[in-house]
Amino acid sequence: MKRGRKTVTMAISDVLPARFFIRAIPAAIMVASCSPTGAVEDSPVAPAVQNEPDRHPISGLRIIEVTIDTGHKRIAFKTEYADTREAQTRGLMFRTELADDEAMIFPSEVPQTRSFWMRNTPISLDIIFIGTDGRITNIAEKTEPYSLDSLPSAGLASAVFEIRGGLSEELGIEPGNAVEYQLPE
Repeated sequence: MKRGRKTVTMAISDVLPARFFIRAIPAAIMVASCSPTGAVEDSPVAPAVQNEPDRHPISGLRIIEVTIDTGHKRIAFKTEYADTREAQTRGLMFRTELADDEAMIFPSEVPQTRSFWMRNTPISLDIIFIGTDGRITNIAEKTEPYSLDSLPSAGLASAVFEIRGGLSEELGIEPGNAVEYQLPE
């Protein structure tokens, strides 16, 4: 005579009280969300994150290179790309510093007369207006922090470029200089 095994099926809830689960679930979530630092580096997803475009640590905007050719030298800037209406409205407001190799660019969808102000901007800037030919049309130099005065372009601008106040004069940047950049798609 064969003896068969009797299979007993029980749910965990038959053995453990419901209050155990109420306490255990948050603890399990916390444990699952904590992982050693090295675990992310071993993940196949990590290389994709590392290949993302550079982003500015404060604004989160993409960084592109913009070069100004003065005729005597080429000056490269790590430039925050203000590509949305919100980013263009905020600009460099509330920023307390801007390194000599940093800038922000505000491209126009279509060339137009542009006008900027210094509202909520505690640092002086040089506001460089770039014409449709890729050359500087005019510069509002050493702007007054927090000023509400309008600082207009001298004509149609394809972009506006902001650097630390006084830097244009220090580096010999002036109207007529070529500005080179490629906007990301």
